[in-house]
Amino acid sequence: MTTATALAPAPAPATSPPGASRAAVLALARFETRRLLTRLPVLVAFAVYVGWTVWRTRVSFDGFPALQDADRATQDGPLLVGLAVLLSANHAVLRSRRHDTERHLDVLVLPRWGRTVAHLLSVAAAALMTAVCVGGQFAWEALKPGAVGHGSPAELLVGPLSVLLLGAFGVLLARLVTAPFAAPLLIVLMLFLATFLTGFAADGWSRWLMPSVGTYSVVTLPSGLIGRPAAWHALYLGGLALTLMTAAVLLSGGARLRTAQAAVAGAVALTLVGVVGQSRGVPESVTEARVRASVTPEKLHTCVERDATTYCAFDEWEPRTGDWARVVDDVRALAAGDARNRPLAVRQRVEARYGLDADATLSPLTRPGEVTVGTAWGGNRMPEFAVAVAGVLVTGSEATAGEVCDGRMVTVMWLALAGRPDPLADLRRVRLDDSDTGSALVISQTEPSQMTSAQTELLRELLDLPREKASAKVKAGWPELTAPKVTTDRVAQVLGLEKPEGENECL
Repeated sequence: MTTATALAPAPAPATSPPGASRAAVLALARFETRRLLTRLPVLVAFAVYVGWTVWRTRVSFDGFPALQDADRATQDGPLLVGLAVLLSANHAVLRSRRHDTERHLDVLVLPRWGRTVAHLLSVAAAALMTAVCVGGQFAWEALKPGAVGHGSPAELLVGPLSVLLLGAFGVLLARLVTAPFAAPLLIVLMLFLATFLTGFAADGWSRWLMPSVGTYSVVTLPSGLIGRPAAWHALYLGGLALTLMTAAVLLSGGARLRTAQAAVAGAVALTLVGVVGQSRGVPESVTEARVRASVTPEKLHTCVERDATTYCAFDEWEPRTGDWARVVDDVRALAAGDARNRPLAVRQRVEARYGLDADATLSPLTRPGEVTVGTAWGGNRMPEFAVAVAGVLVTGSEATAGEVCDGRMVTVMWLALAGRPDPLADLRRVRLDDSDTGSALVISQTEPSQMTSAQTELLRELLDLPREKASAKVKAGWPELTAPKVTTDRVAQVLGLEKPEGENECL
């Protein structure tokens, strides 16, 4: 060896280009995403989720959704997808241990933490697909002709964030426990805890620690009165998902990366802020607004006039006044005398003081000509409203209509149902026991009224007649048919029908 050769500088070590590591992570992420989304548990979960969503959304809310309820309806389905992603992501991370290739991967350019990032990106892709499904479900509801109200973006984020959270949990679990049965056992434990916490803390702030907090709503409230900490909950879910993701990266050998350490600290801070925010309860401003909407709704109403009827509704329900008007017009067309053109005021009312869990009956209006309409529509609500309108046209006021137990009940029910496409089906819908024979309570937005067995029998006889013939009989005998304390037997005589054989005693 010559002196010149000995003194020659050693060749510079080969280095990867600056973007090689990121490109490798993205390449592996594309591979893992394809593998994750084609795993049998994930495919089955998405198929069940999408199928159930399509089947349910076709007839949801009877075609008249309030979007502030429709957004919450998107939250439970993604949990099934999230559990499948948890199991499959955990299985994917442990693949190298199952096939004994971990030692081979350690000599590659892509470090262990980079492979973890790729798995987390595949989980994010599954969450993104869930977001597309959630958006499609909500858009379907929003495009229905009867849709009203406003949805919450924060409520819509809950489903995708739940998938991201559960998937990140699966990746983190694989970095903590290498046993393949850990993920299935965790899923069983989570289902048990979810069932336990749902019953134990149904009304407490701790229920908001769960991914999805579905509130069964008996009543539909204006969007400004919902009072759910949806934004804080979305922040909590997002922060918790980021915490698990960054923790998985650190456990994979990224502990020396200051960026990862800062990300963990920031994610934990976001989670804590979300926990504190969602535990504060209903804001005082919302509580006061609920009282105003319940006690003095007329101060919040927008009123429009159609013919002889004034329709007063909360702003979000103003487009629905046309649907109410069609029912009122159908009932008016069957009435006679001054009732045909009697001024009416349809007022929308809601009991909001107890929040979404309220199940209180509204007190009947006492002013002549006023009719209550609720915030829900479609299905049973339509014939129920028709009965309320007919009761006010016959008796003069809602309070009086609720106390009727004489022969006028036959006239009220005929006015309400004769113009409907299927009167007998609607008769069953408005009765508490879903019957069309015997005695029963007639459901209403306010106090229920009573129908005796004899009145039901006579009503069915009247509905069996051709509508024109029955209408002529009702209009000819209108003064007697609507007279206070008229007996059911006398109504049968006026209508030229056989005397009913059923009992005629009110409870």
